[in-house]
Amino acid sequence: MDKMKQETADLTQENIERIGELFPNVITEMKDEKGTLKKGINFELLKQELTGNVVDGEECYDFTWVGKKASIVEANTPIRKTLRPCIEESKNWETTENLYIEGDNLDVLKLLQESYLNSVKMIYIDPPYNTGNDFIYMDKFVVNKEEYEEQIGLYDEEENRLFKNTDANGRFHSDWCSMMYPRLKLLRNLLSNDGAVFISIDDNELDNLVKICATVFGERNLVGIFPWRKRTAKSDVPFGVSQDFEWLVSFAKTQEFSACLKGGTRKYYETSDLPGRPWRVHDLTKQTSASERPNSYFTITDPKTGKEYPANPNRTWAITEDTLQKYLSEDRIVFPGMYEFLNISRPVFRYFKEDDMEKAGEQFGYIPVSTNLSASVGMTKNGTQDISQLFLEKVFAFPKPVSLIAHFVRAVTSLDKNAIIADFFSGSATTAHAVMQLNAEDGGNRKFIMVQLPEPCDEKSEAFKAGYKNICEIGKERIRRAGDKINREIEEGNRQLKLGEEPKKPVDIGFRVLKVDSANMKDVFYAPPEYTQKTLTDQISNIKDDRIDLDLLYGVLLEWGLSLSLKHEIEDIDGIKIHIVDNDSLIACFAESISEAVVREIAKRQPLRAVFRDSSFASSSDKINVEEIFKLHAPNTSVKVI
Repeated sequence: MDKMKQETADLTQENIERIGELFPNVITEMKDEKGTLKKGINFELLKQELTGNVVDGEECYDFTWVGKKASIVEANTPIRKTLRPCIEESKNWETTENLYIEGDNLDVLKLLQESYLNSVKMIYIDPPYNTGNDFIYMDKFVVNKEEYEEQIGLYDEEENRLFKNTDANGRFHSDWCSMMYPRLKLLRNLLSNDGAVFISIDDNELDNLVKICATVFGERNLVGIFPWRKRTAKSDVPFGVSQDFEWLVSFAKTQEFSACLKGGTRKYYETSDLPGRPWRVHDLTKQTSASERPNSYFTITDPKTGKEYPANPNRTWAITEDTLQKYLSEDRIVFPGMYEFLNISRPVFRYFKEDDMEKAGEQFGYIPVSTNLSASVGMTKNGTQDISQLFLEKVFAFPKPVSLIAHFVRAVTSLDKNAIIADFFSGSATTAHAVMQLNAEDGGNRKFIMVQLPEPCDEKSEAFKAGYKNICEIGKERIRRAGDKINREIEEGNRQLKLGEEPKKPVDIGFRVLKVDSANMKDVFYAPPEYTQKTLTDQISNIKDDRIDLDLLYGVLLEWGLSLSLKHEIEDIDGIKIHIVDNDSLIACFAESISEAVVREIAKRQPLRAVFRDSSFASSSDKINVEEIFKLHAPNTSVKVI
């Protein structure tokens, strides 16, 4: 019976396997730090496979920084951690499809690689701007706590990795790049092929951010850089220039991404000569000269009036003479005088509404998204108002306005209102607020995943005085308050409906709280001389003493790559508790001892997956018996133990 490994995937080894499938001859063996043999790559041979010329020593374009190689390794390194459910801090645990995850977002990104691979439509992040005064993540904890406190100035007992990156640091920009790179690399894996990331940033690291994203996503997948006006001009500023704009940098995972907004404004004409075929017109010329397009430099003659329209030598027709004849036969050329309501002086091209509908498909009636954001997206002061109206005090500094995030969520999900939206620097949870608000407006069922490190609130801050010890407490409380307010407004609106109007449904305002913690399994790495009678007794169960069934279940969901928001039910079979996930997608039983009757009952339900404690079975023969029971009743079920 297979055993679950209870750690994240080793992305380096997975990449080596992929390369080996293409070029088996470049696979070699090497020793790791423990002296164990493992697969590796002969890079000299790989380079020879990819080019006839070795690039070593040659100048080539590359964006690099001190620590780049280490950040690549950091992204690929597996971790032995898990996500532990916290029902008491959640809201509507049984019914919600939303998640709020507390912990280092690098750990979370690694933990979600299987469960949310290619699943997230939009990721918004508002990372530290690296102004010299904010904290950023330090991904290599290599000093003891006393040294860390002295050098960095902030840590906690869980070794959360934050440090204040002042501009006196010799690696000021490099440390920021090393923090961002592995996170962007990992979050790209979570995006669906038609998904995109949107990143808020100011002038300090805009250039570096774009270059890192180009490295991770590819230059051709730059969606756009949106200037956002965060405030009106300030006085008493350096150089006498007020920096009133920040930026939202967007990159798509692939060319499949497309954003659009509801509100098609094209005007169609309906005329008696073409009944049932609305149409619009478009310029028939092209900004090219006669020398550039000689086949498009000719005179068009109106077949009804005989009037001639010669081409402009500096702006030729957009078609050739052969194409003109085809379009004339299809009623696609409109001449001056054909319709009194058209004020034109030369022939134009006629688009039928059916052409637009066929070309746009489901996007018909939508318009492209402009990088010129309207004032309606709001400024920082609007973000402060959003949260102050909920808390009646200023508990969070410089939050983004709900309207800004909602604008981009709307643009990305106009055609997919069931999409997953994630934010890995969620702060005060503005993104969750925006998702719920948008669902209330258009009846969507978008889901959110919020991730935030529990950064402590300054003891002098209004938030701390109001009882919020860390940012996560603010974020969770904001979701609770905003959600309640949104559904109250829906109820009030439904009470005022006119006869025949459809009432709105309440939106999902709940969230499951999960917290990053060490692995559920004990670390069992003893050399034979180190074993004692106590050690052997301790290993009767390989699961940590403080872990409950729900902890084990969510560790299994992560490893098996199942969504963490799936429906979960608990049943009792002969006094034994079993966990049923998503209507028999998975049945788990973590009882200390399981009878054959219980195993047989589980097998008869033929779940896709089944998992048990390894220690639930007294001997190898018991495990073999379990396997035989499943072969008989559920041969297609994947059975594992932890």
